[in-house]
Amino acid sequence: MRRSRKCRMVELPPVQRSFKPIGVPARNLEEINLTIDEFEAIRLADYEELEHAEAAVKMDISRPTFTRVIQKAHKKVSSFLLEKKKLHIDGGLVHFKEDLLICKDCGLKFIESFENDADECPKCGSDNLESIAAQYGHGPCCRRKLQEK
Repeated sequence: MRRSRKCRMVELPPVQRSFKPIGVPARNLEEINLTIDEFEAIRLADYEELEHAEAAVKMDISRPTFTRVIQKAHKKVSSFLLEKKKLHIDGGLVHFKEDLLICKDCGLKFIESFENDADECPKCGSDNLESIAAQYGHGPCCRRKLQEK
């Protein structure tokens, strides 16, 4: 019997959700879905240049699981680049460690812990804030996960 999947911890939600080749209408492209945990694996292994074991600890998963996740992610990104497809980032069983907030008045982007739950922009004091984590359907669940630890 297969074990249930464990939530993967992700540092921050991705700001951009979709990428496509220039000059081709999105409606004409096949779409590939890169899950948020696959995105995080690419960020940790390729951008941050962490070893798989170190990256696995950050995501709260085993090293073999991390290796499987990064292999799937590389396959999808390769297909996006070589086969002219649209890449969409969404889904996966994840919890964010922090949120990225955008002030709708002054445009400031800032990181906020779910424990603090900011209610105003540190630059202009506006309460007109947009949560990137909320766009992915996260926020309260991520706060509870951090309180459990």
